[in-house]
Amino acid sequence: MSDNNNVSPIGGFLYMKITLSKYAGFCEGVQRAYDIVEKIANDPKVKRPIFVLGSLVHNSDVVEKIEKMGVQKVHVEGPLEDFFQKIKNEVGTLVITAHGIGPEIYELARRYDVDLIDTTCPRVIKVQRLAKVFFDRDTQIVIVGEKNHKEVKGIYEWANKKAIFIETEEDLCGFDADLEKKLAVLSQTTQDQEFVEKAATEIKKKYPKAEIIDSICLTTHHRQTEIKQLAKENDIVIVIGSPESANSNRLWEIAERVNPQSYFIERAENLNDEWFMGCEKVAITAGASTPKWIIDNVIEKIGRI
Repeated sequence: MSDNNNVSPIGGFLYMKITLSKYAGFCEGVQRAYDIVEKIANDPKVKRPIFVLGSLVHNSDVVEKIEKMGVQKVHVEGPLEDFFQKIKNEVGTLVITAHGIGPEIYELARRYDVDLIDTTCPRVIKVQRLAKVFFDRDTQIVIVGEKNHKEVKGIYEWANKKAIFIETEEDLCGFDADLEKKLAVLSQTTQDQEFVEKAATEIKKKYPKAEIIDSICLTTHHRQTEIKQLAKENDIVIVIGSPESANSNRLWEIAERVNPQSYFIERAENLNDEWFMGCEKVAITAGASTPKWIIDNVIEKIGRI
């Protein structure tokens, strides 16, 4: 943890200590994706126009900044090949986001002469490759994660759409697989560590030979572990992130389980002065898609309360 030395008078007689999580903000995968896009946006050799396949990260401020660089986003509607037929004469370069995508896109990009820039997080790539390996070995794949999340959809496609999802406690209780087949468990890289561990334990009880792969991102693990401690040690917790960001929502859920005075905001304007009445210690963390400038603005505003 890192302490921010800003103090703020509360009600004229108390002072507030602000502690900023050392894991707050862009993770390595998101920073890498952003840096790649910034680089190609300024490279005249890259074929124009440049489009990102969806939002590069789940943060509207970052998306807006990327658009100002001349890089727009485009969404897939319907089958991927239909999408390529539609955009083949309209797109010079297509960027895959840090969340990754299924394998079909690589062949289609070659076929339709669309340059592809892949910013998939290296950790996600490892999970994708494992999904393919297990499928090729005729192993039943289980994915612990949100089935509608972009990353999970991509992993599912690398598993040839043959995986079983465990997203909720109900899914875990009702989980059933062929006892005759080998079983491998993967997870969304930003999934709740406690839920993944619980799922692994329960599956192992029923399928002792199941292969459990620890695919939680290390930064996610540290971030979730740290927020539990920060929530215990501080009067209130501020989690900064986009409502669309799975890992940001997860941080808030974890913090709130420990400390009910945990608040989820997207930017400084969402802060409420009343939250801080009588507060002496506040912890701040932020999701993997939250840029430093937003975190700095939040700290500055809290320091002025």
